[in-house]
Amino acid sequence: MSQTLNSPSLSSPSRLVIASRESRLAMWQAQFVRDCLKKLYPQCDVQILGMTTRGDQILDKALSKVGGKGLFVKELETALEDGRADLAVHSLKDVPMVMPDGFDLSCVMAREDARDAFVSNDYASLADLPQGAIVGTSSLRRESVIRAKFPHLVIEPLRGNLDTRMGKLDRGEYQAIILAAAGLKRLGLESRIRAFLPYDPYTPAAGQGALGIETLSAHPDIKQWLAPLNDLPTLYAVSAERMVSRQLGGSCEVPLAAHAVWDKDHMHIRSFVASTDGKAICLASSSAPVQSIAQAEALGLLVAQDLLDQGAAELIPKIPKQ
Repeated sequence: MSQTLNSPSLSSPSRLVIASRESRLAMWQAQFVRDCLKKLYPQCDVQILGMTTRGDQILDKALSKVGGKGLFVKELETALEDGRADLAVHSLKDVPMVMPDGFDLSCVMAREDARDAFVSNDYASLADLPQGAIVGTSSLRRESVIRAKFPHLVIEPLRGNLDTRMGKLDRGEYQAIILAAAGLKRLGLESRIRAFLPYDPYTPAAGQGALGIETLSAHPDIKQWLAPLNDLPTLYAVSAERMVSRQLGGSCEVPLAAHAVWDKDHMHIRSFVASTDGKAICLASSSAPVQSIAQAEALGLLVAQDLLDQGAAELIPKIPKQ
């Protein structure tokens, strides 16, 4: 069983509205949170407000060219501000590293598989792809590693929700695509995964595989109601990861990876910053006892400083600015 943070005594909610993107995966996540809340508070009326974000609408450009990860959360935050929703459910890797004023990342739920997944109809692994094969990915982080290891492959952008991306693969637009394993597993599509990419060298993005719940800072009661859903191992791990990303300006414009594992009061974290062509990389890892969010963030800060000492800041300005 996951270790959780206990909520202080508080009257139960009578009604909660969850803001969510309308993609199939996002709705699965919102429904999962709804069901968890219904188990905690059986008398509570939990509703889902489905929304389309700009990130869902703009599919012909890379995220780094149209505003980054925040495009997936802004409309949901507006729904919180104007009272249409009480909480918003996000894939944590889509949540900007610095929360806007007035908003809190109030809950981090137990993480699914954080690895990247290789999906192809004709090939068993990246190593099996022939010269000139087209690989689709939306991530500069994934692109940098693949370009370094397999320079003979062609990397093309891949946008859209999970079903859209799978459809593009099935129509033959790509010979393979790289996706987060968590989304495929959550939607019952694990059979489409031909290979799981190892954490070394395919280190995931900060927060990958975890669900985050956002609320207004002005509503501490909602944060307390969500407290039993917090998962300590995931919360500590992503706190360290997000600190690394925050210190290095983590966004869709930076090929940055950060993955931590917390177990029995001890944490190990691995992170890298790379050039998009994969020719330059700064890699750092560290381990330490961790028994609080502050200690997790301190370890993340230590790893971020290691990367900066190696020259990571010199890689970041080389990424084209829009």
